[in-house]
Amino acid sequence: MNIIEKSDAEILALAKPLWRDMVRYSNEGKYGEFSRNFASSLARAMDQVAAGHQFANSELARSLSEEIDPLGIIRRGEHVTVLYRQRSTKKPGEWLGRLVLGYEDGKLRIFGASIF
Repeated sequence: MNIIEKSDAEILALAKPLWRDMVRYSNEGKYGEFSRNFASSLARAMDQVAAGHQFANSELARSLSEEIDPLGIIRRGEHVTVLYRQRSTKKPGEWLGRLVLGYEDGKLRIFGASIF
Protein backbone atom coordinates (compact mmCIF):
# COMPACT_ATOMS: atom_id res chain seq x y z
CA MET A 1 0.00 0.00 0.00
CA ASN A 2 1.19 3.50 -0.80
CA ILE A 3 0.65 5.93 2.08
CA ILE A 4 -0.34 8.75 -0.29
CA GLU A 5 -3.56 6.85 -1.01
CA LYS A 6 -4.74 7.27 2.59
CA SER A 7 -7.06 10.11 3.62
CA ASP A 8 -5.76 13.07 5.62
CA ALA A 9 -7.56 11.75 8.71
CA GLU A 10 -5.94 8.32 8.34
CA ILE A 11 -2.48 9.85 7.87
CA LEU A 12 -2.87 12.13 10.88
CA ALA A 13 -4.01 9.16 13.00
CA LEU A 14 -0.87 7.24 11.98
CA ALA A 15 1.46 10.22 12.41
CA LYS A 16 0.28 11.49 15.80
CA PRO A 17 1.63 8.65 17.98
CA LEU A 18 4.94 8.65 16.09
CA TRP A 19 5.40 12.41 16.59
CA ARG A 20 4.23 12.16 20.22
CA ASP A 21 6.82 9.47 20.93
CA MET A 22 9.58 11.45 19.24
CA VAL A 23 8.70 14.51 21.35
CA ARG A 24 8.68 12.44 24.55
CA TYR A 25 12.01 10.74 23.85
CA SER A 26 13.62 13.96 22.65
CA ASN A 27 12.64 15.63 25.93
CA GLU A 28 14.09 12.67 27.84
CA GLY A 29 17.27 12.57 25.72
CA LYS A 30 16.72 8.92 24.82
CA TYR A 31 18.15 8.66 21.32
CA GLY A 32 17.58 4.91 20.97
CA GLU A 33 13.87 5.26 21.68
CA PHE A 34 13.66 8.49 19.66
CA SER A 35 14.92 6.73 16.53
CA ARG A 36 13.19 3.36 16.93
CA ASN A 37 10.70 3.96 14.09
CA PHE A 38 13.22 5.38 11.64
CA ALA A 39 13.51 3.88 8.18
CA SER A 40 16.82 2.08 7.71
CA SER A 41 18.08 4.84 5.38
CA LEU A 42 17.44 7.53 8.01
CA ALA A 43 18.89 5.42 10.82
CA ARG A 44 22.11 4.91 8.80
CA ALA A 45 22.35 8.63 8.03
CA MET A 46 21.98 9.72 11.65
CA ASP A 47 25.17 10.08 13.62
CA GLN A 48 24.44 8.94 17.18
CA VAL A 49 27.22 11.08 18.60
CA ALA A 50 25.92 14.24 16.90
CA ALA A 51 22.34 13.42 17.86
CA GLY A 52 23.37 12.82 21.47
CA HIS A 53 25.19 16.16 21.49
CA GLN A 54 22.07 17.89 20.16
CA PHE A 55 19.90 16.30 22.87
CA ALA A 56 22.37 17.35 25.55
CA ASN A 57 22.88 20.91 24.33
CA SER A 58 19.60 22.01 22.76
CA GLU A 59 17.11 23.56 25.13
CA LEU A 60 14.43 23.25 22.44
CA ALA A 61 15.10 19.53 21.86
CA ARG A 62 14.66 18.92 25.60
CA SER A 63 11.56 21.12 26.13
CA LEU A 64 9.09 20.26 23.38
CA SER A 65 5.44 20.64 24.32
CA GLU A 66 3.14 17.68 23.81
CA GLU A 67 0.51 20.11 22.47
CA ILE A 68 0.76 20.25 18.69
CA ASP A 69 -1.38 21.55 15.86
CA PRO A 70 -1.36 19.69 12.55
CA LEU A 71 -0.98 22.22 9.73
CA GLY A 72 -1.20 20.05 6.63
CA ILE A 73 -0.07 17.07 4.62
CA ILE A 74 2.03 17.00 1.47
CA ARG A 75 1.98 13.89 -0.71
CA ARG A 76 4.98 13.10 -2.88
CA GLY A 77 5.96 9.83 -4.49
CA GLU A 78 5.71 7.11 -1.87
CA HIS A 79 5.92 9.45 1.13
CA VAL A 80 3.82 12.01 2.93
CA THR A 81 5.07 14.98 4.90
CA VAL A 82 3.00 15.95 7.90
CA LEU A 83 3.54 19.51 9.13
CA TYR A 84 2.93 20.54 12.74
CA ARG A 85 2.96 23.74 14.75
CA GLN A 86 5.26 22.85 17.64
CA ARG A 87 5.79 24.77 20.84
CA SER A 88 8.26 24.56 23.70
CA THR A 89 7.56 24.41 27.41
CA LYS A 90 10.51 26.75 28.06
CA LYS A 91 11.10 28.89 24.96
CA PRO A 92 8.50 31.39 23.71
CA GLY A 93 7.28 31.15 20.14
CA GLU A 94 6.34 28.48 17.63
CA TRP A 95 8.29 26.09 15.41
CA LEU A 96 7.46 24.11 12.31
CA GLY A 97 7.66 20.36 12.79
CA ARG A 98 8.12 18.10 9.76
CA LEU A 99 7.53 14.35 9.75
CA VAL A 100 8.08 12.31 6.57
CA LEU A 101 6.34 8.92 6.56
CA GLY A 102 6.22 5.95 4.24
CA TYR A 103 6.34 2.18 4.24
CA GLU A 104 9.47 0.05 4.41
CA ASP A 105 9.08 -3.72 4.21
CA GLY A 106 5.35 -3.31 4.89
CA LYS A 107 5.87 -1.28 8.09
CA LEU A 108 5.16 2.41 8.61
CA ARG A 109 8.49 4.17 9.10
CA ILE A 110 9.88 7.68 9.56
CA PHE A 111 11.96 8.84 6.61
CA GLY A 112 12.64 12.33 7.90
CA ALA A 113 11.91 14.53 10.90
CA SER A 114 12.93 18.03 11.84
CA ILE A 115 11.93 21.19 13.67
CA PHE A 116 12.58 24.58 12.14
